Amino acid sequence: MASDHTRSAILAAAERLYADRGFGDVTLRDIVAEANVNLAAVNYHFGSKDELIAELFVTRSIQTNRERLNELRAAEDAGGGRAVIEDIMRALVGPTLRGCLGPDREGSTAARFMIRASIESVPPIRRIKNREVDHLRKFAAAMRRAMPGRDDTELYWGLHFALAMAHHTIREKERLLRLSEGKCDLDDVRAIIDRVVTVSVMALTMGDVASKPAARPVLVHGRLTRQDL
Repeated sequence: MASDHTRSAILAAAERLYADRGFGDVTLRDIVAEANVNLAAVNYHFGSKDELIAELFVTRSIQTNRERLNELRAAEDAGGGRAVIEDIMRALVGPTLRGCLGPDREGSTAARFMIRASIESVPPIRRIKNREVDHLRKFAAAMRRAMPGRDDTELYWGLHFALAMAHHTIREKERLLRLSEGKCDLDDVRAIIDRVVTVSVMALTMGDVASKPAARPVLVHGRLTRQDL
């Protein structure tokens, strides 16, 4: 029991410090001082700073991914095994955006840690993101059922862009607030999710138009003619 308490204390201290100061500025000595344990305890339970970061990220990611898959399963059950594409996209991006944005979440240590993880590209988190894609394959399969006949490549790009929009919104929310002079409400998480879902679905359903190459002007002696302008 004492060992479990020590491990939990280390994880809690590390998450607080990483959330407040980032991954590069926090040392293992900072963490042991915050947790009121010795350095040997960190080495015993985690082995290294990278393993400690990985443990924190995996723990938080599992919670988000479980919520995603539960929402996806509910959407497919409601549709008799085939969810509409809007509900699939909502299940994909909703838990991430709800977990990190809004006045009820932004101040939490867990949300601030995951925002740091999204902003700072550190090796242990990059390795996990690149390796753990099984839950995303389930979304790709659901998208395939929702849009039969759609090229797989388009579906993967659609999934990728939806995730990118969600993460970029989380990372760059302060810039968006300043750019829009407060017109874009980052506290209205439901509206943000609706916007990401709408754009994602639009990109998928307009894929045939978007994939057609634009006509290129013919160059005469390396220059555009008046007719090309």
